[in-house]
This record gives sequence, structure tokens and C-alpha cells, in this order.
Amino acid sequence: MAISQETALSVSKPAEALEKGRRWALGFALIVMLVTTIPYLLGYFTQGADWRFTGFTFAVEDGNNYIAKMLSGSYGAWLFRTPYTAYPQNGVLAYLPYILLGKLAAPQGLHEQLVVLFHFFRIAAGCLALLATYDFLSFFIQEERLRRWGLALVAFGGGLGWLLLLIGKDTWLGSMPLDFYSPEVFGFLALFGIPHLAAARAALLWGLLVYLRSTLPGREFNWRASLVTGVCWLLAALFQPLTALVMGVILGAHLLALLLRNLWQRKNIKDVDWSAWRNAAGFVLVAFVIPAPYLVYLAVAFTRDPYFIAWSAQNVILSPPIPHYLLAYLVMLPFLPRGIRNLLRDKPWAGWLPIGWVAVFPLLAYAPVDVQRRLPEGVWVALVLIAVCSVKTERQAGVRWRTFQIASLLVFPTTIILLVLGVLAGMRSSLPLFRPAQEVAAFEQIAEVAPPASVVLASYPTGNAMPAWAPVRVLIGHGPESAGLEDLQPRVEHFFKESTTDEDRRALIDEFGVSYLFYGPAERSLGTWAPASAPFLERIYEDDPYVIFRVKE
Repeated sequence: MAISQETALSVSKPAEALEKGRRWALGFALIVMLVTTIPYLLGYFTQGADWRFTGFTFAVEDGNNYIAKMLSGSYGAWLFRTPYTAYPQNGVLAYLPYILLGKLAAPQGLHEQLVVLFHFFRIAAGCLALLATYDFLSFFIQEERLRRWGLALVAFGGGLGWLLLLIGKDTWLGSMPLDFYSPEVFGFLALFGIPHLAAARAALLWGLLVYLRSTLPGREFNWRASLVTGVCWLLAALFQPLTALVMGVILGAHLLALLLRNLWQRKNIKDVDWSAWRNAAGFVLVAFVIPAPYLVYLAVAFTRDPYFIAWSAQNVILSPPIPHYLLAYLVMLPFLPRGIRNLLRDKPWAGWLPIGWVAVFPLLAYAPVDVQRRLPEGVWVALVLIAVCSVKTERQAGVRWRTFQIASLLVFPTTIILLVLGVLAGMRSSLPLFRPAQEVAAFEQIAEVAPPASVVLASYPTGNAMPAWAPVRVLIGHGPESAGLEDLQPRVEHFFKESTTDEDRRALIDEFGVSYLFYGPAERSLGTWAPASAPFLERIYEDDPYVIFRVKE
């Protein structure tokens, strides 16, 4: 059947408008990522002959960890084995993006190359996350101004934690405000410095979007679209496995919500039209076939590998008390009832997905697992979407739109504070954002003389930074990844005390196969013992106050 010119124009105009909007969203994303890059550029401008910039202005301990993973890739690794423990590891296919990025770097200025690659990844992942957010919002919202405002809220939005800082309650109820440390609860911190989370969110949102577009009532089963959703699901798992888990929960919540809606609207269950629901359920099952093998592989690795069992036991990331979540999302809450009503009126099938996502949020945030706070990933997108829907298509309600705009301005101060703190941190040469140039030279010396994966004994602060410059292992240096940290840290600190016997020191060295000892200011602060007097150590490098010893066989 021929399509009239009028019909063709009516179809093309929304598509043209969406494409124009996506170009705007890309420009917006580039500006956002440029703004978040300024503190890092300042850090490099600030470093000089005495200090070297780590490449990070917040969460430096994790930042060094990411670079260490990339460094292992540059030295040939394909499987993840953390350098932050000397316990045996079998290796697992995880953190693959960082390992692959490391393979793009080569010797001579290796650390600087890795940091640059990291930030290219951060910028690219941030742009993808913001584009995916715009596409997701556009599926539900027709008005361009609302899409743009929603994207700005997702990108720069935070909670009311800044109010707690103003009144001196920064550890209210025993916890900092969520918007200052949780990238999952909002998203700006992921754009600012945690690219694998931003990339995982992009995969999550695009996967959900393909699902929604392909399972609307009246649509035939689309195998290709189902496989695309499965690929997005797998990508989310590769970037952040917990995001893949969240995606499954969101899809399950949508199917459950639709099931309950069908049963509620029909007095006789035989009158319910199950075709659309069966189509959606089949779509999800087919899509899950793609990420399922990898997720099963990870589940087996983390439940049977002794090292990963120890890691999981230490990786405790619990949610704060409920009032912290209420404070985080308080600005959006008053707009949710009208938003839900408008959303279900305009999108009676798809609208249940963001609604179901928000409904299961409390279950995710307080699930009986040790990584509770990771599980609300992306719910801020759903909350913003519903809140923005409270003013969409309300052309006579200009007051309501202005009220929403003014109220939502309250979500931006936290991000401004974070950016200002980042700028100030980048302009001040001090630990741990910067490392002394002498120390970095000693790290680079270890990289030259020590075979890869050699075990170096050092204090916790040194142990965190060293693997970002040298492909060695340390006993302690990272909270979750240093297995047995609670027992090992006192033993390492005891090693440097004058009262410790050489027999005890030698026992620690032999137990973990230590080949080198790093002795700098952090180690000197632990005790007055002089390593040069030890008969089992040989000095191989010295640039006072940094000394490297080799353990004699």
C-alpha cells in the first residue's frame, strides 16, 4: 500500500526532531565531560619537579587500582589478578575494559599513557551514558525542553546533602550524604571519575529502550531486537556485573507490574489478553541467553575461588539509614504522584517500567547482601523521568513547570561543591592525589629490576600507589582486594618496629614469597627499625629517604 506524502511527512518530522535533539545531547555531553576534565588538567599543570600527579582528584585509592589493572594488561595479562595481594589467584575474566586499554600503552612514560587512556575512556563512557539517558527520556517525553532539563538533572543532579554540610552534620546518622560518595545513587561521580559505571549505565538504558520499543502491544516477536538487548545486557555485565543484575530486576519488575495490571483490570482471568505479556516475557528470556553464561561463570568464580571468597567477605558496601535516601531524593518525591498518573495515561504499557524500577528500589537498596548500596544503580534516571512527566503536556500549567524548575535547582549545589573541591585539589600538591617525584622514581626502579608479579613488602599507603607504576604485587594496599587485610595490616606494621625479631620478619617474608622491601617515609613512620642492619636484605637502590632492598635467598 502506498504511503501518502502527508503521512510520510508526519512520520519524518518526529524523527528529524529526535535526531536534532540527539545532536544537542551530544554537544551537551561533550561540554559536561569537558567540565569534569578541568580538575585533572589542573593537576597536571600543578605537578612539577618535586611532585607527580596520580591522575585523580577523588577516590585516589580506587583510581590507582584502575591504573594497576591497566598496567597488568600492558604487561600481557588477559585475566584479572589483583596486584594488591600476595595470596594465590587463579585469575578471572573481569575488569576486561581496563585490561584491554592497558594493551594500548607501551614503555616510556607508561603511567602517563595509562592515565590518558583512562580519561579518554571516562570521556567516551560519559558521553555514551548521557546519550543513552537522552534516548531513554525521549521515549517517554515528547517536549524537547523537558528532555533537555531531564538530561541536565540526571547529569548534574544530587540530593540535599549539601544542606547537611552547611549545618555541620556531614556525618549525620553515622554516614556522609549519599550524593557525595555514591555514583550509583545519582550518577555525576561516575561521569567525574568512574568510567566503567558510566559505560554500564549506557548499556543498561539502551538495552531497556530496545526492549520497550520492541514489546509494545501489537508488535510481533522481534528476535533481532531481543538479541540486541542481550548484547547490551552482556556489555553491562562486562563493565559492571551488578548493573546486569539490576537490569534483570528491572525487567522482572516490569513484567510483574504488567501481570498485576492485567489481573486487576479483568474480573475473569480468562478474559485477560496474555499475548503481549507472553511476547515481552519471551523477549527477556531470549535476551538473557547472551549474558547468562558470563554471569554464571562469575558466580562460580566468586563462590568457589578462595581468593574471591575472601575478597567478597571484605567488600562490604551497605546502604546508610533510610533518612539518607529520603534526603537524597526529597526534591523529586512531591512530583511523583502526578508524574505516575501522566506516565500511565500516555504510556500505559511502557510506563510501568520506570514505575516498577522505583517501586523495587527499597528492595534493592536494602537487599540482604553486602553490596546493598551498589544496587540502586540508575534509579535516579527513573525518578527524574517520572518527576519530569508531572509537567509534560500541561500547556496551561506554566506555573507548575516553573515550580518544578525552581525546585529542581536544589539538586545542583552538591555537584558544584564536588567540582570546586576537585579544582582545589588539582591545584594543591599533596598526598595522596600527588606522589613525591623521588617516590615515583623508586617505583619506576622497581619496575625495571623486579620481574612482573614479584612481591614487594611496603606499608598500606605505599602499597596502594606502587602497583600503578610497577607491575608488582604487594601484601596490602586496597580495602576489598587485599585479602586478609584485617590480619595482615598489623603484621606489616609490626614488621617495621624495632622490637620485632628478625625471625618474625623472616617468617612474614617466607610466608608470602616477598622478594623486595620498599622503605620510605610511610614505612619509617611505622617504627625505628633499620632495614640496612638485617642480614637477609641487600640494598639495591637509594635516593634518600627512599631505599629498595632485595631479599637474599
